[in-house]
Amino acid sequence: MPRVRAPETLPMQLTLDPHGAPRHQQIYAAFRVAILRGTLRRGDRLPSTRVLARDLGVSRTTVLGAFARLLAEGYVVGKAGGGTRVATTLPRQPHGDPAPPPAAPPSLSPAARALIGEGKWRRVPMEAVPFAAGLPAPDLFPLATWTRLAARRWRLSGHALLMPCDPRGHGPLREAIARYAVAARGVACTAEQVLVVNGAQHAVDLCARLLVGPDDAVWMESPGYLPARGMFAATGARLVDVPVDADGIDVAQGRLMAPDARLAFVTPSYQALLGVTMSLARRLALLEWARDAGAWIVEDDYHGEYRYDSAPVPAMQGLDAHGRVLYIGTFSKTLSSAIRLGYLIVPEALVEPFARARLLLDRHSPMPEQAFLADFIAGGHFARHIRRTRAAYHERQRAFLALAERELAGLVTFEAIPAGIRLLGWLPPDVSDRAVAAEAARRGVVVEPLSPQLGSAVQPPGLMFGYVTYGAAETRAAMRTLAAVIRDVQATPASSAAVTPSAAPRSGPPARRGARG
Repeated sequence: MPRVRAPETLPMQLTLDPHGAPRHQQIYAAFRVAILRGTLRRGDRLPSTRVLARDLGVSRTTVLGAFARLLAEGYVVGKAGGGTRVATTLPRQPHGDPAPPPAAPPSLSPAARALIGEGKWRRVPMEAVPFAAGLPAPDLFPLATWTRLAARRWRLSGHALLMPCDPRGHGPLREAIARYAVAARGVACTAEQVLVVNGAQHAVDLCARLLVGPDDAVWMESPGYLPARGMFAATGARLVDVPVDADGIDVAQGRLMAPDARLAFVTPSYQALLGVTMSLARRLALLEWARDAGAWIVEDDYHGEYRYDSAPVPAMQGLDAHGRVLYIGTFSKTLSSAIRLGYLIVPEALVEPFARARLLLDRHSPMPEQAFLADFIAGGHFARHIRRTRAAYHERQRAFLALAERELAGLVTFEAIPAGIRLLGWLPPDVSDRAVAAEAARRGVVVEPLSPQLGSAVQPPGLMFGYVTYGAAETRAAMRTLAAVIRDVQATPASSAAVTPSAAPRSGPPARRGARG
């Protein structure tokens, strides 16, 4: 009986991209996909390498390389006189190219779901786009000084900068931070209590991991800093939304809601969203509660250096006589958002456990950057940079508000805040801040809606604006785009329905008061 030869045509399309991957890789990938999808079934014979090389216009060596990889990975088998065939040991696949099954939701742990919350991932712009908030002005970064100090440090230290350091951080940097925090922020500490971390969020994460357990109550400012909520929620803690008024967090309400809470997270120098400063009476009341309850206070010194109407308000940690406050500072908001360095100052009793945890989690922050920053602070350059940027940011706030008065009149209401590097703008009560933020992003303008960060607080719809990073021309253009967005959202009937009950508008923005201590 005569032997029947297999057809030399393929039940698949195979074309090569002249600008793509190497040709042998393209041939291998095309056959692999065809086999996995069932287009080529078990036992099917592949065309001869000579014929395939002729049809594709490549050398036979190229085809042999692709087939050799398929053979090595078990997709095909070869026999003398029998050609190359799809392996019969592979699972049976249906013929054709079936549609992929619907993607199943990822199976995340409860801690992960609590950490990231609901909604889509908001990509951080790779470039500074108005009005992305929290970014210090790159044009004010002392690049020449930093470059000179970095080059000098490499010459002096050489390969020593490539060696590991104490998990608490580079010794000279901890010394420099301690001196700065004591002199400029009124903190009471020694270098032994300083841990160098990768920014403020890293510090919050460490506090959440080490100080809070499942079902522990944690006081959170309401409204407050959204990333911190996720980090504490990931521990299984019970978040208690304590309202914020013109004097800061309402300690009396916190005592009523959760008197035995394990920890309170606060931003006393510049409240993370409303911009108020915690009064001296509230600071003392909070410290008294922590002492009575045996609780911890995590003080995030949010924009504490940037106060325009008076000297910076000293940190609450300096008032702590019982070792209950952990103090967080960051250089990502004062130098550059790309410099992922900050510090956590802990009570003496917590130094060892925090150092051990840091060693196990990620050892330490990058050593060269720590050394450069130590020289920058010790040489007085950081203090000069703060004085310079404080004056510049104050002037840029005034310029921003003057532009907003012309371009956003009747659409966004601003109130000058004598601190920080971002502003909260209030929308008309019938406009959804989420809808405005989403549509603005589609048109290239970044604003952060207030309502997702409210917790249980009740506030009018609002947007967060960064203003120190952007020039007058791009600010004006972005404001005009945003004005058009707000008018379009106002004209959409669904806008008012998008305002959730938790964010139901009041008659106007909350009252503000200056610092009291």
